[in-house]
Amino acid sequence: MSLVNPMEFIKKAQQKGIGIASFNVHNLETVQAVIEGAEAEKCPVIIQTTPGTLNHAGIEYISAIVRAAAEKCSVPVALHVDHCKSFETIIQCIRNGYTSVMIDTAHLPYDENIAMVKKVVEIAHCVGIAVEGELGRIGGTEDDLSVDERTATFTVPAEAKDFVDRTDIDMLAIAIGTAHGEYKGEPRLDFERLSAIREAVDCPLILHGASGIPDYQIKESLRRGISKINIATELKIPMAYAIKKCFEEKPNENDPRNYMGSAKNAVREVVRRKIRLCGGTNFADEL
Repeated sequence: MSLVNPMEFIKKAQQKGIGIASFNVHNLETVQAVIEGAEAEKCPVIIQTTPGTLNHAGIEYISAIVRAAAEKCSVPVALHVDHCKSFETIIQCIRNGYTSVMIDTAHLPYDENIAMVKKVVEIAHCVGIAVEGELGRIGGTEDDLSVDERTATFTVPAEAKDFVDRTDIDMLAIAIGTAHGEYKGEPRLDFERLSAIREAVDCPLILHGASGIPDYQIKESLRRGISKINIATELKIPMAYAIKKCFEEKPNENDPRNYMGSAKNAVREVVRRKIRLCGGTNFADEL
């Protein structure tokens, strides 16, 4: 089927109290792994790319791969650009078939953040594209942006309501203690803050930096109102390990179909586990 706007299934997931897993991809094999995992679990899925991946692979190339995969896929697939600070890149993504965009201007002063998000919303909604905004800052690293965990600001519930009302965004990414990249210790999410934000706004809430969050905290986040879980690092690590293992066992291996095939299989298993964790198995049958 064709790529779809993720709001078609995220809102239903929100009503059901489950989460939609959204996976960062970088190349053909990671796209295939996500699609195969989603089909095996019979769950709609969001494939997302950072601006860094777009610079590496090219918007035209990555969007063409995902569109081709979605057309052959038996479950709904959405294509989302993650943490994009460039208005121009957002427009390029929309022109290349993306069905969801995240304009990340959380680093700007509050009113400037709102103004930029509103600008993107006005354009995206005209062509049926979903928009995700962010309020607060996620710790860790995303592409070349670093945010010190000690100074990362959490989302304020009252501001979240004002932000959603004034921008008309479809989804809100919130900061409650997660971080991009690998955690130095077990993360401690602010669940009371999450509940307060959920009480203040109606739109789906997004948890960034979900790689490495213990399963029990993911489940509690879903119970308290998170509807979309972003996974990136937990796909990179097993992929790299599988490739390293392949060369350790066969030092003279030179066929990318073999070592990248092993990497794809490793990623697919993580995708399936994360979908099950979010409660999404067989969710496509309900759409």
